[in-house]
Amino acid sequence: MVRFQRQDGQALAEYGLLLALIAVVCILALTALGLAIAGTLSKLTGKL
Repeated sequence: MVRFQRQDGQALAEYGLLLALIAVVCILALTALGLAIAGTLSKLTGKL
């Protein structure tokens, strides 16, 4: 029975690490997208 609890804990830790990795990738992607949008808006306002 202890063996199953260890495997469940390991799976939970792996899901936690996977979720953290996905969160970091999303943050980096949104930051890059935000910078691209800011650059585009800056060019647009410069033309006005």
